Amino acid sequence: MNSLSKPLFLAAAIVAAFGAHAQETKPTITLNVSSFPDLDRGIKSAIPLYKKLHPEVEIKLTSLAYPDHHTAMTTILATGSNVPDVMAIDNGFIGKFAESGGLEDLSKPPYNALAQRDKLAKFAVNQSTNSAGALAALPVDIGPGALFYRKDLLDKAGVTEADMTKSWESYIESGKKVKAATGAYMLANALDIKDIYIRSGLKDGDGIYFDKKGNSLVSTPRFEKAFQLAKAARTAGIDGKIVAWSNEWSESFKRDKIATQMMGGWLAGHLNNWLAPESKGKWRSAQLPNGAYGFWGGSFYAIPKQGKNKQAAWDFIQFLTFNKEMQLASLKGQDSFPVLLEAQKDPFIDEPMEYLGGQKARQAWRTAAEKIPATVIDKFDPVAESVVNAELDKVLEQNKDIKKALADAQSQIKRRVRR
Repeated sequence: MNSLSKPLFLAAAIVAAFGAHAQETKPTITLNVSSFPDLDRGIKSAIPLYKKLHPEVEIKLTSLAYPDHHTAMTTILATGSNVPDVMAIDNGFIGKFAESGGLEDLSKPPYNALAQRDKLAKFAVNQSTNSAGALAALPVDIGPGALFYRKDLLDKAGVTEADMTKSWESYIESGKKVKAATGAYMLANALDIKDIYIRSGLKDGDGIYFDKKGNSLVSTPRFEKAFQLAKAARTAGIDGKIVAWSNEWSESFKRDKIATQMMGGWLAGHLNNWLAPESKGKWRSAQLPNGAYGFWGGSFYAIPKQGKNKQAAWDFIQFLTFNKEMQLASLKGQDSFPVLLEAQKDPFIDEPMEYLGGQKARQAWRTAAEKIPATVIDKFDPVAESVVNAELDKVLEQNKDIKKALADAQSQIKRRVRR
């Protein structure tokens, strides 16, 4: 990602927004923050800006690799040892931690965070609200879904953006043309289609894997259609059977082997900075096929119940989330799309993106963020996702009957959840 040194000039603006510099030095508070790359870069940029406002607060950042961080936080909450004041949580883990009972409920006094929820993307708040209605963390960024595509490869195949996005069937047909004309796979893995389709057509308050009573939904037509589409893509030979974030995946971008990638808007920054910097100007961003809207990722900060400096922690988290200039600093420095609606209205959102051929792609990401349904999480979502993915793999690799696969998934989920 880009260096975050450039947002430092925003310090003066942030100070002005808050009123003035602190006029007197108070006893020093050490605020321990635990995070992970690259989210930790946002903390590193925030520290000098926050110190301008609160010279009495010393921020100590501890950063571990993505999986190690979440494993460590699980252990810390369970043992109560070395508990940080502020804990970062990625979208992939938020359901688990929200249901753990080890985090402060930010919806209650003295936090009362829900009084400000209208300032944030509506779906992001639901992501960190557990089944008991407690707000376990505050979102700091979001990942509105987008379909990134290589315009040069589609042009060579005579495929337009409209051809590709009209429907899932047209996306697969377009993929056949692209593969025939260029040799590139239309997508890295058919799993991507399933992940988007099962999130399509939902309404605010719906669950992805479970209904409001905790009943599994994986035997519904929504999942059956998702499996059918993924199977159709595999049968057509348009997916590379490549696992996201693997070395093969990153090399495929460098070698022009993937024509499209469905992911959060933040992928543009990854493509520009390390995945495929030499492909500048060749990539574009479109809305997902068939009018679908979904999200990839998103980051949160929580306050452990056993933390020692809860008021200072809450003040710092609010600075990261509700301060427009800090949100824009993260967007400009690390391509983190703002959760704060005020920041989404900033003129910077309307600026052309050089890597995407001058396209004003952030405007479309903002539109997607407005349309993403505020689905609810369930503490057993990770279990259901693991089971469903395993059954889909049997469909794709072993030609297992789809109805049988979903029935088996339903049975396994019931057995493992045992509500």
